[in-house]
Amino acid sequence: QVQLVESGGGLVQAGGSLRLSCVASGRTFSSYRMGWFRQAPGKEREFVAAITWRGSFTYYADSVKGRFFISRDNAKNTVYLQMDSLKPEDTAIYYCAAESYYSGSLYEERTYDYWGQGTQVTVSS
Repeated sequence: QVQLVESGGGLVQAGGSLRLSCVASGRTFSSYRMGWFRQAPGKEREFVAAITWRGSFTYYADSVKGRFFISRDNAKNTVYLQMDSLKPEDTAIYYCAAESYYSGSLYEERTYDYWGQGTQVTVSS
C-alpha cells in the first residue's frame, strides 16, 4: 500500500509564499500521476494541480494558474506544490493524491487511489 505524507502547510500572510511537499512510499512512484486537491470549510474538495509521471506536463485549476506550480522529484519520491502570491481564498486543507495506474481525468478525485492526510494552509489578510 502506498503511503503519502504531506508537509509544509502553515500560516502565511496574503501575498506570501509556501511550498508543500508530499513524500510517497513505494518503489513505483515514478509511474504515478500525482495531484493536489484542496478543501475549504463548507465546500467540496476541488482540484488544484496535477503532474504526469515523468513531469513533462502539468495542469492547473484556473483559480491558481500563474500562482501555483507543481513539480516532482522521482528520485526522492516527492511531489511539490509551490504556492506564490497567496490569497485568503486559498485557505484550505491541501491533499496530495496519487493514482496506481492511468485511470482517467486528473481533474477528478475518483482517478486517484492514494491520498495523504492533508496539511492546513491558512492565508491571513
